Amino acid sequence: MTETLHFTMGGLLEDVTRRFPGNDALVYPGLGLRYSYKEFDLLTDRVAKGLINLGIQKGDNVAIWATNVPEWVVLQFATAKVGAVLVTVNTNYKSTELEYVLSQSDATTLFLVQGFKDTDYVATTCEVLPQLKESTPGTLSCAKLPFLKNVVFLGDQAPAGMLAYTELEKLGERVADAELAQRKASLDEHEVINMQYTSGTTGFPKGVMLTHHNIINNGFNIGQCMKFTDQDRLCIPVPFFHCFGCVLGVLACVTHGATMVPVEVFSPEEVLRTIEAEKCTAVHGVPTMFIAELEHPAFPNYDLSSLRTGIMAGSPCPIEVMKRVIRDMNASEITIAYGQTEASPVITQTRTDDPVELRVASVGRALPDVEVKIIDIETGISLPPGKQGELCTRGYLVMKGYYKMEEESSRAIDAEGWLHTGDLAVMDENGYCKITGRIKNMIIRGGENIYPREIEEFLYTYPKVSDVQVYGVPDKKFGEQVMAAIKLKEGDACTEEEIKAFCKGRIANYKIPFYVKFVDEYPMTASGKIQKFKLREMAIRELHLEEAETVKTA
Repeated sequence: MTETLHFTMGGLLEDVTRRFPGNDALVYPGLGLRYSYKEFDLLTDRVAKGLINLGIQKGDNVAIWATNVPEWVVLQFATAKVGAVLVTVNTNYKSTELEYVLSQSDATTLFLVQGFKDTDYVATTCEVLPQLKESTPGTLSCAKLPFLKNVVFLGDQAPAGMLAYTELEKLGERVADAELAQRKASLDEHEVINMQYTSGTTGFPKGVMLTHHNIINNGFNIGQCMKFTDQDRLCIPVPFFHCFGCVLGVLACVTHGATMVPVEVFSPEEVLRTIEAEKCTAVHGVPTMFIAELEHPAFPNYDLSSLRTGIMAGSPCPIEVMKRVIRDMNASEITIAYGQTEASPVITQTRTDDPVELRVASVGRALPDVEVKIIDIETGISLPPGKQGELCTRGYLVMKGYYKMEEESSRAIDAEGWLHTGDLAVMDENGYCKITGRIKNMIIRGGENIYPREIEEFLYTYPKVSDVQVYGVPDKKFGEQVMAAIKLKEGDACTEEEIKAFCKGRIANYKIPFYVKFVDEYPMTASGKIQKFKLREMAIRELHLEEAETVKTA
C-alpha cells in the first residue's frame, strides 16, 4: 500500500522533529557542524522570523546562488515556512544568466556566497546591479530588476549594499512566535514553494513551479525506493540547486528522519572522507562522480563498509562502473533514477532488489502513485510494451507549470494532465523503461542539461556571426559535448579561440562550445529546415567519435 504525505515543508519538518528529535538532521564534519532535528527545526524558525522582518511576503520569489553550504538547507525550510518560493540559481551561471533569472522570476531577494570556481558572485552581482554598492540594505532600487530589494551575503562580513546572513537571526528576535505561527497556518501544501530553471523544449530557461506536495511526496517515494529509514545517513555531493540535491538528497532524508551529510563542493576524496567519517549508508552522484571516486589514488585507504545504497542518475551508467560501485564501494543496493525538473523530478527508479543488469539496462519503473505511458509521436496513441515512443507521466509529481509562461505550460502538460517529457523510451511488460533518445535537441553533458537555442541566441550577438547551429556530439567522459557550426558574415574571418574567448565569463563554462566548426552552408530538408542530426553525423565522422557514440544517452 502506498502512502501520500499531506504536509507543507514546515509541517513536514515539525512532524519529523516530533518523531526523531535527537536524530542527526544536518552534519558538516569538515565544519564541525551538527544539528539534531530539534535544533534544525528551531534554527529554521529563527531564520524564518528574520525573513518576515526583512519584509518577505507569502508568495515572494527569493533566489539563492550558492554551493552546498549549510545556509542553503536552512533557507530551503525557512523560506518555505514563510511561504516564499525558493528560486535556485545554477552555481555555474555568469552575469547574463543571473540577470535573466532574477528578472524573469521577479525575485525580491538574492542570497549568495562569495563565489565558485572562476566566478566571483559578489563582483558579478555588482556588475548586474551597479547601484548596489551605494545602496543601504533593503532599499535597493534597480530599473531593470524592479522587484529586487535585498541582497543577502551568506557570510559574516557583508560587502557594501548587502545584508549579512548572520543578521537574519537577530532580525528574527523582533518577530513574535505567534506571527510566524500565523504565517505557517496560512500556507497550503498545493502552493508553489520551489522554482528551478530549465528550458523544457526550446528557448530560454523557464521557471518550473513546484509545490510542497510535489517535492515532499517525490522525495518520500525516492527514499522508499532506497528503503530509507531514520537510521540512514546520506552523503550529498550533488548540487542543491538541482532537484538531485534538494529533492533526491534533502527531502529523501527529511521525509524519513534520516541524516543529511552534504559535501560543499564536489571533490572525490572529500566524498570518500565524509562517507568514512560519518559512516554514511548512502551516497548520490552522476556516473562521472562515482568514476572519480573509484579512480582516486587514495580510494583503497578509505573504509566504505557502511555504504548500502544511493542513486546514480543524470547520465547513463556503464555496467562496469555499476559493478565496481556495488563491489568496491559496498553499495550493493545502489539505484538508478530518471526524470526531469517538471516532474519534481523523479518519474522512474530502480529498486534495491532489482538485478544489476536491470539497474543498468533500464531506468526502472514508475514511482508509487505515478502513471507512465509511451505514446506514438505522430498520433498520440498509447503504445504496447516493446514499442518506442514518447514517455509521458501523470500524477502528484507534475509541476504547476512554467512561471508566467502559460502557452509553454499547456504545450508541456496536456488537457488530461499528462506531462510530455520529450524523451523517447521503450517500456517492457513489467513497466521498466529504457530511454532511447530525445525528441528535443537538448544536450546532456555530465548531468547538466544544455539547451542549444540559448547558446545560439547568445552567439548571434557576436558581430561576425551570420548564422549558428548548436548541437551535441558524443563524448566518452561527459556523454556529450557542445558543438557549434557557425556561418560567418561575408568578408569576416574568425577562429575557434576567438569564439570561445567571447563566451568566456558571459555564459557558463559548460555551455561554451567544445568544438567550433565554420561552415558555408547547412544540410537542409526540402522544405528548408536545417537538419541538425546530419550536422551531428558529419561531426562524428570528421572528429572520429564513432567509439564514443556507442554510449547511449539516457
